[in-house]
Amino acid sequence: MATREGTWRYRDRFGDSFARTYFRRFGDGVCSSVGVGTYLGDPTDEADDAYREAITTALDSGINVLDTAINYRCQRSERVVGEALRQSSADRDEVVVATKGGFLPFDGDRPDDPASYVREEFLRSGLVDPDDLAVGSHCIAPEFLDTQLDWSLDNLGLDSVDLYYVHNPETQRRVRSESAVYDRLEAAFERLEERRAEGDLRYYGVATWEAFRVPPDHDSYLSLPAVVRRAERAADSVGADDSGLQAIQLPFNVTMADAVTREVHESGSGSETTDAATSALRYAHEVGLDAFTSASIGQGDLAKSIPAEVDERLSGDTHAQRAINFARSAPGVTCSLVGTGTPAHVAENVASGTFEPLGAGAFDDVFA
Repeated sequence: MATREGTWRYRDRFGDSFARTYFRRFGDGVCSSVGVGTYLGDPTDEADDAYREAITTALDSGINVLDTAINYRCQRSERVVGEALRQSSADRDEVVVATKGGFLPFDGDRPDDPASYVREEFLRSGLVDPDDLAVGSHCIAPEFLDTQLDWSLDNLGLDSVDLYYVHNPETQRRVRSESAVYDRLEAAFERLEERRAEGDLRYYGVATWEAFRVPPDHDSYLSLPAVVRRAERAADSVGADDSGLQAIQLPFNVTMADAVTREVHESGSGSETTDAATSALRYAHEVGLDAFTSASIGQGDLAKSIPAEVDERLSGDTHAQRAINFARSAPGVTCSLVGTGTPAHVAENVASGTFEPLGAGAFDDVFA
């Protein structure tokens, strides 16, 4: 597990190579504000080899955040993250490892008949109750997340992870009401609090695509303050001293700025919420949640071009670097994740951290 001493040791080893704000607080330690994402790519040996080299190089160059999920590339991304971590010069206690559970994963490659695979491997085996399944691919029942966490630890070859996300809970809204999804999240949080007490994870969070960026009348909407309250209730119910909910993950980039511009959440925390509305990232900053941004370069599109009126305000030698620095400039962002499936991208991504992101005033001016 990442520790205060380990992450600060990592920062001391690499910090002089980067701009002042590159390393940021995470818990009682620090982490790089650029992280490795592992979503993209085919489930092939060739992609594994490229990821392994890229992740090892990133860890050896000043990036100590690795983000994955059990369903990414049919469990191969988790496995290659573990291999790269063992091959790199970084010690385990220097690296923040995050993974996710919720989507039913394939194993090694995509089956010819995915529906049949789900029926045999998850439903008929009893791993998933059909009543808990959404759109044939998603489940956040506590017992299922238990199994998923165990599988993830095996894939990674680790005793624990630093951050375990409930993955895209808004998927459940396709078949359930908003209040029913909060109930299911609370039950999931209770189980994660228990696994936290057992030492299998340090923190947990919620990774989303749409949930926190869409208006309240949208079919995927979830209230971030309501999620926080459910986590507090879960912690109370299991007798935890405090809630283990530490982070959110959501898309944010130059062309997907809803996490800042769309004010759809109550301001304030716990029972102290107000009628004032705020955005997801500003709310997270307000209540002390770490924010990890995904799609920081728009799955590669922003490496080709950035809207000129924003591009001219940003520092960096390439479009990709300036896009990363825009994402790192948002209020409360702890780390911006960048898909790093090939070694060729590592040096460019790492070098983005040698430039300062926008200050708060300059960032706000972009949206004026």
